[in-house]
Amino acid sequence: MRIDRIELLQVRLPLVHEFETSSHRKSYLEHVLVRVEDADGAVGWGEIASPSGPFYTAETVETCWSIGSAYLVPALLGAEWEHPADVPALWGKVRGNEFAKAGFDAACWALWAGARGVPLAGALGGERRTVVAGVSLGIEPTVDALVEQVARQVEAGYPRVKLKIAPGWDVEPVTAVRAAFPDLALHVDANGAYTEDDDHLTALRALDRFGLTMIEQPFAPRDLMASSRLQAVLDTPICLDESIVEGHDLQTALAVGACRVLNIKVSRMGGLTAAVAAHDLAREHGIPVWCGGMHEFGIGRAANVALSSLPGFVLPSDVSGSDKYYARDVVTPPIRADHGNVAVPWDTPGLGHGVDEEFVRAQAVRTHEGTR
Repeated sequence: MRIDRIELLQVRLPLVHEFETSSHRKSYLEHVLVRVEDADGAVGWGEIASPSGPFYTAETVETCWSIGSAYLVPALLGAEWEHPADVPALWGKVRGNEFAKAGFDAACWALWAGARGVPLAGALGGERRTVVAGVSLGIEPTVDALVEQVARQVEAGYPRVKLKIAPGWDVEPVTAVRAAFPDLALHVDANGAYTEDDDHLTALRALDRFGLTMIEQPFAPRDLMASSRLQAVLDTPICLDESIVEGHDLQTALAVGACRVLNIKVSRMGGLTAAVAAHDLAREHGIPVWCGGMHEFGIGRAANVALSSLPGFVLPSDVSGSDKYYARDVVTPPIRADHGNVAVPWDTPGLGHGVDEEFVRAQAVRTHEGTR
């Protein structure tokens, strides 16, 4: 297979509800969409779901645009490859920049699956017809406002809710949510905001009494030993997210006992190829996994749904319906959740959803094109 045309489109969509984490608050997202076209005119789409600012990761929309247009487009354009798993080798000399690579990698998977008339889930090795979805809720102005948001998601049928926490916003909101929803599958995500300071450790240990499914990424990404020490004194499983960028990171985390659950994010790990490899390694070691999200538009969300159909994804994934985040999405039909379940499009080849190109181009704030 050979790609003869690549387009990058930076697209901005407003969020239906502002979202706050331990680092910042956002009212809209800008992601870079990758459109690849082969010599026969077949098209595949991917999404670079990077944050705008360098808080979750060092990558941003600007860095991804720069690396994508200057290095990844030239590396992929005109190159011959047989299978999507071969594609990452084309940019093997480019270090890091996983978010940028992920969009190109996923576009090639969608192109390859569509050209062969198979659904993306099947191409990846998936099995499930439906994926259990959870939702992620940000930090709200008040505890009461947070409880109201949780109630809306429970009423919508989502079986798992994740709460963003930060020092000073942890035990009190979790206490209130657990009191209101004693049987809800609930977990918290710190995005690495805590240290081994006494006050921070006291708060993290206090969370152990709430029956949480996990405490996600309590410490900075490279501080695996802090996670290991905390996991040794907690019954609640620690889940790693930002800490795991490649397979070697996961092997190290497992060796030191730093986690009992893994969040696999396509963007963080550089694409579907790396995500499938992480799934296989975790499953080999008996580590349950789930698919995390970056508030993807429909293109990236569809790829996450396909990935979540793999057998090792035994926990609810962040693949909630598009309408939770966007009034209008970039794919047709939009991704919807029915009582917390999202259907995997097994009857449609490739990505499983059409891309509304007219809408995409209307929302694009800049474009870049490379042709052979």
